[in-house]
Amino acid sequence: MSTAPPAELVRRYGPSDLGVFTDEELERFLGPVGGPGVGWDVAGPAVAWELLYRVEPGLYERLVAGERVHPGVLAWLPPRFALAVEVGAGAGRLTVELAPRCDRLIAVEPAAPMRSRLAARVAGLPGVEVAHGFFERLPVDDGAADLVVACSAFTCDPGHGAEAGLAEMLRACAPGGLVVVIWPDDPAWLVARGFAHVEFPGEMAVEFGSADEALELARVFAPGAVEWIERNRSQRVPYDVLGTRPPRDLCWRRVPA
Repeated sequence: MSTAPPAELVRRYGPSDLGVFTDEELERFLGPVGGPGVGWDVAGPAVAWELLYRVEPGLYERLVAGERVHPGVLAWLPPRFALAVEVGAGAGRLTVELAPRCDRLIAVEPAAPMRSRLAARVAGLPGVEVAHGFFERLPVDDGAADLVVACSAFTCDPGHGAEAGLAEMLRACAPGGLVVVIWPDDPAWLVARGFAHVEFPGEMAVEFGSADEALELARVFAPGAVEWIERNRSQRVPYDVLGTRPPRDLCWRRVPA
């Protein structure tokens, strides 16, 4: 996720939490900002989201549970794939929607705690495999997949996709297949690289479990929404109140046959 982390999320963690990262992850996430020895004022904002996935994966699952992808996005995707690869599968928001369409689905997730939770969630779904990997290093052969897709995971930042990750997604995709980025952080960046951008209309909101949960999570992730939630006592919070673009769009590119 390229979005700058909210201050309260950064404050939840400290230098001692860096121990959850592998050496490779430390270099990946802190290398661009000065390396593992950089001060916490710089390191904290750089790794807060990654620490959330590894230190408090359950909190992340609660955050995204109500972020349902626009039905138009799901309807746009073809109905059947022999092999699909999902990159940055996270808590499985897209995985469970894709699984019935796939003879085989490889869900790639780099964060070990999230990967364990994902594996438990999809354990009963036939044909789904959970694998470790990063955007620029996918565990599939050249041209293997009919679909290579990411949902709210690919960004144009190094370490989270960028040029190397895009090249790897294209490498893994079969001739005639699709590379799709759902809920892209920067559609214009992808359009400049040969993608088409599609957006679906309609009002969207996050459906939290309750108004109290909406308030609790907003205090960490969207403090600007706290007053609105307190006033309305609603578990359904519009994306514009949360200050976030809704998951209503995708960028796609077909690999030449």
